[in-house]
Amino acid sequence: MAEHEPVEGAMARVDQSTLERTVTSFFSRVLLNQGRIAISRNVTEWRRRLGGRAHEVHYFHEVDDPYSYLAAQTLGPLAKRYDIELVPHLADPAVGPDIPEPELLARLARRDVATVAPFYGLDCPKDGGPADAASVQQAKGLLAAAVREPGAPRFAALATAVGAALLTADKNAMEALARSHPVADPSDADAEAEAGRALRDSLGHYSGATFHYGAEWYWGVDRLHHLERRLQALGADPARGEILYPRPPIQSGPVARAAEMTLEVFPSLRSPYTAIGFEPTLRLAAATGIGLETRPVLPMVMRGVPATLRKGVYIMTDTHREAEALGMPFGPMFDPIGDPVRRGYSLWPFARSKGRGDAFLAGFLRMAFSEARNMGTDASLQRLVDEVGLDWSEARAHLDQPGWQDEIETNRLAMIDEMGQWGVPSFRLRGPADEPDLAVWGQDRLFVVAAEIQRRGQASP
Repeated sequence: MAEHEPVEGAMARVDQSTLERTVTSFFSRVLLNQGRIAISRNVTEWRRRLGGRAHEVHYFHEVDDPYSYLAAQTLGPLAKRYDIELVPHLADPAVGPDIPEPELLARLARRDVATVAPFYGLDCPKDGGPADAASVQQAKGLLAAAVREPGAPRFAALATAVGAALLTADKNAMEALARSHPVADPSDADAEAEAGRALRDSLGHYSGATFHYGAEWYWGVDRLHHLERRLQALGADPARGEILYPRPPIQSGPVARAAEMTLEVFPSLRSPYTAIGFEPTLRLAAATGIGLETRPVLPMVMRGVPATLRKGVYIMTDTHREAEALGMPFGPMFDPIGDPVRRGYSLWPFARSKGRGDAFLAGFLRMAFSEARNMGTDASLQRLVDEVGLDWSEARAHLDQPGWQDEIETNRLAMIDEMGQWGVPSFRLRGPADEPDLAVWGQDRLFVVAAEIQRRGQASP
């Protein structure tokens, strides 16, 4: 799923000099260069062969992470299908700026896995609420004992069973597992989970349900299609068939009840994931005929939420892969954090009043994230205004003027307080009147929105 916006340094600064932005742009060119990526992968494969090693995939599991529960269900099928050595690790959750809202994330994850599990053919039992601390420690002991066994043959099945017991808050099920399997004592279990966290940290990631192969990371079930295709390209798929966990398609046919539905989209002008997901969202709304309400918010870093360099690196590389899957351009970028975002938002109400609000946001994102234009300059903004068919002399009267902040803040509060989400792009599907709102987060949830539009649109009132 989607994460937070990237930064360039230990902590992001909201306002930067042109030189700092230029350095970031250069870094993005290097990081996302196809030739560099190909060379990195070739070197990794050459080293693997030279060392006589198998295709070694490391998996990092957090005991009470719902996304890890879904990922655990894929371990057996992946190991059976591909010529890989799957190495599981138990890991404690990361703390600090990489996970800025752990309580909100825990609640969101429980809803999100229930929503996406059926699309991937995975199980997700009814949520029983947060598990108690004793059950979590028991689960850690069970999985610590399993991961220490040579080859960890019991880990996948046990992690799935333990995850189900925690997700349903079923103490009896957890007790039954503890009676039928070895359980590491608490100190050993804690040490195992801390060692897994430290290894994941040293390799450059911060999340549970993550797969690491050949110097690249793949988060959860949602990114397995990237890993599977990479393994297929390396000849590690003896079956040579379709991948096991493809990204579900975005269904976009017209629907009968379109007039009864509205899709709210919450974008940010500094979000890479918004940059690749905003135009597909516009196309989805147009193709289905439903209403679309665009509700921009400030970037997270400009809302006081810090982020780290390693998170930025992962998000940039992940967005690059996701962009290819969506058929969207991405990179190089010229970071619009700070003044460019504020200047862009000062023009957005004017563009919207002329019926060009969505085109203005889409153009800003494209120019910043795939053309590396400095969107803080008058020249870039004039070019954008011209491209979307507006008059620059008229637009310039609105540039840098106040009045846009209240609406942007109202949108943020709606996203957080009403939807329980804080990242972008977020979506809320409203209507028909007999249906509850659907709220999801991330450009990688657009297929969920699309499927729900089809279901609601074809149903009888």
